[in-house]
Amino acid sequence: MSKIIISCAVTGSIHTPSMSPYLPVTAEAIAGQAIGAAEAGAAILHLHARNPETGQPSAALEHYMGFLPAIRAGTDAVVNLTTGGSAVMTLEQRLTGPLALRPEMCSLNMGSMNFALYPMLGKRTEWLHDWEEPFLRNSDDLVFKNTPRDIEGVLRQMGQERGARFEFECYDISHLYMLSHFIDRGLIQTPMFIQFVMGVLGGIATEPEHLAYLKQTADRLFGDRYMFSVLAAGRQQMALAKLGATMGGHVRVGLEDNLYIARGQLAQSNAEQVEMVRDIVESVGRVVATPDEARAMLGLKGKDNVGF
Repeated sequence: MSKIIISCAVTGSIHTPSMSPYLPVTAEAIAGQAIGAAEAGAAILHLHARNPETGQPSAALEHYMGFLPAIRAGTDAVVNLTTGGSAVMTLEQRLTGPLALRPEMCSLNMGSMNFALYPMLGKRTEWLHDWEEPFLRNSDDLVFKNTPRDIEGVLRQMGQERGARFEFECYDISHLYMLSHFIDRGLIQTPMFIQFVMGVLGGIATEPEHLAYLKQTADRLFGDRYMFSVLAAGRQQMALAKLGATMGGHVRVGLEDNLYIARGQLAQSNAEQVEMVRDIVESVGRVVATPDEARAMLGLKGKDNVGF
């Protein structure tokens, strides 16, 4: 039975805090939920920072350092920091934390794209912060910018100079071709860890046929030089995680990607989703990887070589 890596996206910039009281925003809550997710079986913790006073996504080093030391002390899980941050941040802002903190892993979006979140307006009518509703409403004109120049900069600064390996976030077929382009340029070390991101309006939808086509394309482009994971934003999270596991892939869950544990029922923690997906992948014969097994599979530099 092959090992499967469970990643957990603990908190992030996609969902606003008032959409669920269980989404962690303060440093204490982020650290507690991250450690809980690791105890439930997550080998990798994908992390964004938040301003604890406003709930807004943050790139400030002080906000990262509010929770990273506690996570390191409380678990040996791999820390994977975002380089995506938020679509309203500049690239320089998005890299503030990762450059200083030198994590074992970081995420890298493989292209610019529309990032339309405004359909979520129909799911909530009460807001905790003044910025939330306007941010969602204006996302009909929101573009996440990651040009080839941006991608090259992240690959050089985080990969070549700081030794991080990447979670390459591919939201559509075109992103796989961009990945292939950078392999041809000699800027990407293989084997790669590709995250198929499905369900964001502006990227590929959460259809089983789309997942099959993503994998077929990656097989054709990369052969045995990659591993893949499946992230399905929204209600198809667990169904596509199961499908991805049966296809030999890895899985990502977490409150950044989906606030629910069942139809109409909010997940009360990230650990609750990790426990559910662990049961699912074990039911199809997969064995959950430990953090050190994930490090060996991904060729990571080790937790003693980070900056926090």
